[in-house]
Amino acid sequence: MSLESKITEQLKEAMKAKNSIALEALRAIKSEILLIKTSGKSTEISDAQETALLQKMIKQRKEAAEHFSANNRTELAEKEMAQIEVIQKFLPEQLSPDALEAELKKIIAITGAASAKDMGKVMGVAGKQLAGRAEGRAIADMVKKLLNQA
Repeated sequence: MSLESKITEQLKEAMKAKNSIALEALRAIKSEILLIKTSGKSTEISDAQETALLQKMIKQRKEAAEHFSANNRTELAEKEMAQIEVIQKFLPEQLSPDALEAELKKIIAITGAASAKDMGKVMGVAGKQLAGRAEGRAIADMVKKLLNQA
C-alpha cells in the first residue's frame, strides 16, 4: 500500500474520530505529496522521496515547536509535537542509539575511514543505508564521536 493510500485511510478515520490534530497533519502530508506529483514529470513518488518528505515535515514541526516554546506559546508547541507523532507513524522504525552505533561501525569498517577527515565518505554511505531509520543530525554526531575515538 502506498503512502498516499495509507494517508487517505487515516484521514477517513481521523474525520470519523473528529481528531483535528491528526486531520491537520494528514492533510499536510497529502498536500506535500500532491505538490511533488504535480511539480515533477513522474506521477509516482519513490519510497526514498516519501521518507525524505516525512522527515522534512517532522524537522519543520520540531523547529516550530522550539520557536513556540522559546516564546512561551506552549499550546502551539504541544500542537506541533502532537503532529510530529502522527507523521512519525508513517516512517520506518527508528534505530536506537546502540543499533545506530553498530551500523555506523560497520560502515566505517567498510569505507576504511580512520579519522575525522573521512567523515564525508562515511556520511555518504550512511545517508543512503540509514535513510529514514535515523535522523541526519544523529548520524553525523555518532560518526564524529566514532571517528574521534579511532
